[in-house]
Amino acid sequence: MNIDISNLEKPFEFRHIGPSQKEIEDMLAAVGVESMEELIAQTIPAGILKKGKMNLPPPVGEHQFLKDFKDTMSANHIAKSYIGMGYYNCITPTVILRNILENPGWYTAYTPYQAEIAQGRLEALVNFQTMVIDLTGMEVANASLLDEGTAAAEAMSMFYGKRKGNKKNASHFFVDKNAFPQTIDVLKTRAESIGITLIIDSLDNLDLTNPALFGLFIQYPDNDGAIKDPSQILENASSYDVFSVVAADLLSLVLLKPPGEMGADAAVGTTQRMGIPMGFGGPHAAYFATKTDFKRQMPGRIIGLSVDAFGNPAYRMALQTREQHIRREKATSNICTAQVLLAVMAGMYAVYHGPKGLKAIATRINFLTRILEHHLQTLGIRQLNKHYFDTLKVELSDARLFAAKASKNALNFRVFNDSHLGISLDETTSLQDVKTIVNFFARHLEKDPFLEIDMGAALSLNHSINHSLSRSSEFLQHPVFHRYHAEHELLRYMKHLENKDLSLVHSMISLGSCTMKLNGTTEMIPVTWSELGNIHPFAPEGQTQGYLKMIETLSGWLAEITGFYAISMQPNSGAQGEYAGLMVIR
Repeated sequence: MNIDISNLEKPFEFRHIGPSQKEIEDMLAAVGVESMEELIAQTIPAGILKKGKMNLPPPVGEHQFLKDFKDTMSANHIAKSYIGMGYYNCITPTVILRNILENPGWYTAYTPYQAEIAQGRLEALVNFQTMVIDLTGMEVANASLLDEGTAAAEAMSMFYGKRKGNKKNASHFFVDKNAFPQTIDVLKTRAESIGITLIIDSLDNLDLTNPALFGLFIQYPDNDGAIKDPSQILENASSYDVFSVVAADLLSLVLLKPPGEMGADAAVGTTQRMGIPMGFGGPHAAYFATKTDFKRQMPGRIIGLSVDAFGNPAYRMALQTREQHIRREKATSNICTAQVLLAVMAGMYAVYHGPKGLKAIATRINFLTRILEHHLQTLGIRQLNKHYFDTLKVELSDARLFAAKASKNALNFRVFNDSHLGISLDETTSLQDVKTIVNFFARHLEKDPFLEIDMGAALSLNHSINHSLSRSSEFLQHPVFHRYHAEHELLRYMKHLENKDLSLVHSMISLGSCTMKLNGTTEMIPVTWSELGNIHPFAPEGQTQGYLKMIETLSGWLAEITGFYAISMQPNSGAQGEYAGLMVIR
């Protein structure tokens, strides 16, 4: 007896597409055709019906896929990354990891269009908005956007649409050249399509009297890691009717004076540091906060607290006239389900740690950075950032050679140029890590290693944060940020919210569109693998071979399926894909 053992594992589609063979046959009979092939032939015009098979590898079962994919991703090499530039290692609290990110009750729920079946997520998003408002010092925040670069571009576009009076025809937007380069790239792309001229220069050369200038963008702390006081610039900008956008590191705002208190018109950035792994650059929920004057023009969704017909508190999407089903072509941009999940995680990170916990994390990062600066100075290394939160910029005559040697020893530093190196610490950095960094520099300079790190010496250094920019205002004072610091308390709170929502664990969701409910569990498993999550987007290419192979393979498959020569993997959402397509056509 011959038994074919090649296909004993049930194919993927039969596990994830509901109808049985009998049900398929019944449906075909109901519409009067003999087979799926006949149905397709009657549905799709012959002139565009693809003939022949595609050049794709044979399908594999889910168990084999995970094994193969694990092999592919094992080519990624996890190093300690001190590159920074808006991406940092962080610790996802395990109670959040298991009960939100790995929980289909959260990740299969549809985008919260229908308030009556989304009260849990809407409350979680209000927590997110409250966190952002409190830390930035702004008056209103949305329920997240795609990424920091997109948020910056949305702010520029919003203020471009708000020009009036003698600025009605102004078309110039100033960008601090010390902003993150990836953000500048996104601003360039968006500016070109809507007729904005970017001025990318040092803030020292900013001319607010320029009648063509309608807005400006500042990074805080900047791309070098330096903290510079933008208060006077922001104040002067307002007097010249120039809108201001500050991209701020959200975790640093625990210790730094927030943009809202300095007069910024908008604050943008990423919430990646709030427990979201780096993941080779994303996805990470961005934040967007502004003044209430701009609430009807700001992008994304705003979740508000209302009352139901019985007078009970109820969450809903506020300002619904901004939504596509109401205003169609005049609607502002939406937010996809995947970003809701990440925003929920970031908000829960703040709920779990509370203001004291966040301050302890930020203070520890800053203190370790000061210890590192002291010991590097002891080695004779010059550090250029007078004021900083977590990033040092040091002079080294052979910076590129040093960085290359370090990466081979699983240490990633940022190379500014031939003679300047960047070191950014984060939540995962330990005192032992600082010692490892210092001794690597010592060996490179052929000096004696440090047997012990002197913690007390760092206290004698001048404080690394300008006194005028030290935060004095309170934040996260709502009771939700004080009630759930014990794991079992947070667990019950998250389950309480989860139980209020409709997700795939309860029933089919009739609403369609892009949502993580379409992902099988097998597809979600790799999301929490360390070899995916702990890779910095600017890590050396030799450390990212698994990612590069995945991208190359998928690009090849998509090119074959679509019939195009090549594929762009840059768009971070369906809307961005459409935008990229329109730009290509243009």
